[in-house]
Amino acid sequence: MSQPPIVHPINIGMLLTRNAQSRPDHLGIVFEESRLTFREFNQNVNRIANALRGLGIDKGDKIAIVLPNCLELLELYWGIAKLGAVAVPLSTLLMSSGLKSLITDSDAKLVVTNFQFIDIFDAIKQELPIVESNGYIFTDTPSSKGYQDYHILKAAADDAEPEDVVSNENDPYNIIYSSGTTGLPKGIVLSHYVRAFYASLFASSFRMTPESVVIHGGSIVFNGAFVTLMPAMLVGATFILQSRFDAQEFIETVQRERATHVIMVPSQLIAILNAPNFSIEALASLEMICSVGAPIHMDVKEQLSQLLPNRFYELYGLTEGFITILDRTHYSRKPESVGIPPPFYEMRIVNDSGEDVPIGEIGEIIGRGPTLMTDYYKRPEQTA
Repeated sequence: MSQPPIVHPINIGMLLTRNAQSRPDHLGIVFEESRLTFREFNQNVNRIANALRGLGIDKGDKIAIVLPNCLELLELYWGIAKLGAVAVPLSTLLMSSGLKSLITDSDAKLVVTNFQFIDIFDAIKQELPIVESNGYIFTDTPSSKGYQDYHILKAAADDAEPEDVVSNENDPYNIIYSSGTTGLPKGIVLSHYVRAFYASLFASSFRMTPESVVIHGGSIVFNGAFVTLMPAMLVGATFILQSRFDAQEFIETVQRERATHVIMVPSQLIAILNAPNFSIEALASLEMICSVGAPIHMDVKEQLSQLLPNRFYELYGLTEGFITILDRTHYSRKPESVGIPPPFYEMRIVNDSGEDVPIGEIGEIIGRGPTLMTDYYKRPEQTA
């Protein structure tokens, strides 16, 4: 008699719990004036997880998050994971029609946002029947009619680990919506297993250690943020989140905090190279500078590699799941490449008949690997 497949009890929230237990006094999170050890951050995360449970959030429930970079957003990412619920981060650039469409599509039962969006949500609440009347939470403004206060909810909750959460590796952790460049945005479902593989793969690829200091200046509602957020938590490194990207402030923070790892889009790299306070000495602590999200011109690569040698990586891929990495040791040999697939990935370039094309010819990239999405949410025909 055949045995059912083994399913592993993986929940990425375990990473934070482990760090709080094994290195509780290590600096875990830095945001503006807040500097939290893993113990302190874990207590905050447990409180918001238990507060959400008190609101009726259970395993598999979707929570839409419309927030700029902030400490609350980081707390939600890890607290939602510990509950086995599903985070649905949405861009703060969306207008009312976009927010209404994606919140409806995701089946979110609860929305966490801030006062900046009160007019938008007051206008569309009646068109979001799945979100209960007490299902709107503000992170920054107390006593707003129709919105609960995030910090009051958190303060009233227990800081113990959430109990009775049974998770497995295939459970969804978050839904990341595509940009919609080839049609309507699609919800890309990524499991705890995928995020756990992000943690182990990128920690190894980017040579992260428990002494690393990771800094992120871009918005963390996009998938690229998880490329460094997950491995930083895996190894117990310090994660510095900036409220917004400012080239001069970034350089100052790297120098002050001795940051070692960063992932950025090309426009941010260009801004840093042209910042009035740019200097090799200020950025000397950086061990990994990874470009992601768009092609980067060769002149920028060359300038960066000459000024800060042996640090440049490039990541190519899709949120849906397959990637290549140009390692810092490969750049000098093949600078125009976007690298090779990591271990356990398969990738081919094929013609319209599905046959491999010869070297130097153009074709379609197809691939698969451990970070492949579960599906497009509620779109089986497009998943297939």
